[in-house]
Amino acid sequence: MDDIRALQVQDYDQLIALWQQAGLRSAKTDGRDSRAAIARQLQSGLQTILGLENDGQLVGAVMATHDGRKGWINRLAIDPQFRRRGYGLQLVEAAEQVLRQQGIQIIAVLVEGDNAASFNLFQKAGYVDYPGIHYMTKRDSSTV
Repeated sequence: MDDIRALQVQDYDQLIALWQQAGLRSAKTDGRDSRAAIARQLQSGLQTILGLENDGQLVGAVMATHDGRKGWINRLAIDPQFRRRGYGLQLVEAAEQVLRQQGIQIIAVLVEGDNAASFNLFQKAGYVDYPGIHYMTKRDSSTV
């Protein structure tokens, strides 16, 4: 049986294992995705991490975060053995629901240029590519 639930700090090791299995390249476990950082983010009330379990095994996860104005869906990951079952779309829709319940009406996502599967999934979920946008970042260190 499949179940989506909000993950807690106690689920951190399972979450990191899932990210590794899924090949999530953007995770920074020595910085912004460390156990302590995730705990702070969850306590802030601005971030929710949803996990999808299949018979008690964490097989998918997604982060829903916002700044009070715009919501972001980040770190969508599905265990490769459980892909092509609609789990990604289920998690995106659940993340959208969480953000809407928090009063967020604009939801955005960044997809890496070589990630066609995610790009197609978000298009299927109703997201549109915004022409002319360039993602730029300034970081204090390589771990954030």
